[in-house]
Amino acid sequence: MDHLRFDGRVAIVTGAGGNPGLGRAYALLLASRGAKVVVNDLGVGPDGRGAIGGGPEHVVAEIRAGGGEAIANTDSVGDREGAARIVQSAIDTWGRLDIVINNAGIAPFALFDEISDFDIERVVGVHLMGHIWMCRAAWPHMKANNYGRLVNVSSSVSFKGLPYQSIYSAAKMGVVGLTRALAAEGQDHGIRANAIMPNADTLAWQTMMSEDFSAKARARGVVPDVVAPVAAWLAHEQCTMSGKILHTESGGIKEVFFATTAGTPPKPDLSLEDVARDLGTVIDRTHTTYVPDPEKFSDSVYTLTPKPYSADARA
Repeated sequence: MDHLRFDGRVAIVTGAGGNPGLGRAYALLLASRGAKVVVNDLGVGPDGRGAIGGGPEHVVAEIRAGGGEAIANTDSVGDREGAARIVQSAIDTWGRLDIVINNAGIAPFALFDEISDFDIERVVGVHLMGHIWMCRAAWPHMKANNYGRLVNVSSSVSFKGLPYQSIYSAAKMGVVGLTRALAAEGQDHGIRANAIMPNADTLAWQTMMSEDFSAKARARGVVPDVVAPVAAWLAHEQCTMSGKILHTESGGIKEVFFATTAGTPPKPDLSLEDVARDLGTVIDRTHTTYVPDPEKFSDSVYTLTPKPYSADARA
């Protein structure tokens, strides 16, 4: 296979200022392969507070020291205007935008009944709304060029269920739904949208940093360096798949997909007692059917034509 490069491509990587950090690894790899990169980060810690890991200027300096092109940006993805400024910084500097890797995120650890309303809004704002605002700001530029690669960052926590991370989990599952819908809408415009579920223990590194812990993590290979190639592939022009979810850890890659059980046949007069009686059949996974990848509108099984949308419409 030819050496895969990104010459002439312009990328935005959000949350890329931490060191160690997944965003930094994505930005460094893309830049080393020829991409021009907007390195975005607020410079805050993994819980959204304080300052850990250097910041975007340090990553930009690393890229430039290696002969690459990059600029720093410190706007928030959780703010609509901030996301627009991030995208505009790429357009103003290089005149185009080809790739967005939505990596920015925070993860305060708290029980569901103890996490503050403020932190709930921050987590949803950065993870789910951050993805929405960034994709929305990038969309018209990609649509106009009939080309774009959106790499959204979800988490296996979203379907595993992890204590202390209920809001984070909810937002990350929302990212999956957004990605699959954008994959369907983007097919006719050259826009590919996929999601990655990475594990690199960077949160633990940044909060429990010690030589012993770092050595153990590296021995297990749970490091950003071997996650970055997966994100970079999803951002490459040769990657034409869309609507996929890839989990990666320690250099291993798996597809995460949806499936349904064989279940029970339709029953127009279904009763409460029927549900109780047939539940064993409903949850029997012996025979499953994969949920298909997102469909084009033209190929959709839905036959209803929605009314023209009006932003001024009121319910």
